[in-house]
Amino acid sequence: MTSMIDVVFLLLIFFLVTTTFVKAERQLRPMIQVQEETQESSQQGFLEPAVVYVKRRGTQSIFKLGGREITAYDELLEVLQVFENKEDGSFVVVDDQVPFDMTAAAIQACREAGFTSVSYVPANESP
Repeated sequence: MTSMIDVVFLLLIFFLVTTTFVKAERQLRPMIQVQEETQESSQQGFLEPAVVYVKRRGTQSIFKLGGREITAYDELLEVLQVFENKEDGSFVVVDDQVPFDMTAAAIQACREAGFTSVSYVPANESP
């Protein structure tokens, strides 16, 4: 009788351990409803982050933002404040020969303009 009870308990444990309580994928109900994107929302996701290049031109250092070449800190700050996608962050790409104060000024301008993150990127060659 004791051996019969042992066998029953072993079978019970075996079935409890090997049983799967997860439904098969084909039995799952779709939980996520796919919604169509509107033209406006898809365009907002493709905004480029602010990339400020700090370059050396002869004896003078300049800030380059897109196609604009800026020499003054105040002008750089005004241009950066126009950006709408400040949560994407900004990048400050710096050439080797640029003095530290220009690099610090570019990073400070990005922070004062309201960018959530500012990344410093050293570069030998930048566009």
